Amino acid sequence: MKIEIVVDEKAADLTVTVTCRQLTPDIERLMATLRMMNHQITGRKQGEIYLLDVAQIIYIESVDRKCFIYTAGEVYESELRLYELEQQLEEYGFFRVSKSCLIHLQSIQSLKTDINRRIRITMSNGEQIIASRQYADELKKRLGVA
Repeated sequence: MKIEIVVDEKAADLTVTVTCRQLTPDIERLMATLRMMNHQITGRKQGEIYLLDVAQIIYIESVDRKCFIYTAGEVYESELRLYELEQQLEEYGFFRVSKSCLIHLQSIQSLKTDINRRIRITMSNGEQIIASRQYADELKKRLGVA
């Protein structure tokens, strides 16, 4: 891989160009990381609204019709439904692993095959999440481990 940086004082905006022979999962992750850099969503905690960087989010879970956003040390509640968060965050490396959970693919620490073709996912904060059979094959494909 070759990285080239061109400093141009006349440039109006930052432009990142990726030239490759074919689109690979590594390049897709790189693009998701770049897109994520300035993206934020809101979460509530103890009556206050917080702006959360998408890069800090480990996973999002829906419980009793409420969505909770998990970061390394905090839990926030979202006003949005899980499907709305999924639509907003899909391009930033988030993936639905069950009817009630979205995970940030970059926060995966390890995967383990579980019973009935499910996958036990250990996240960077130590939490274990089960990917249901319905989503397991697509998860493997997205991670390039199929």
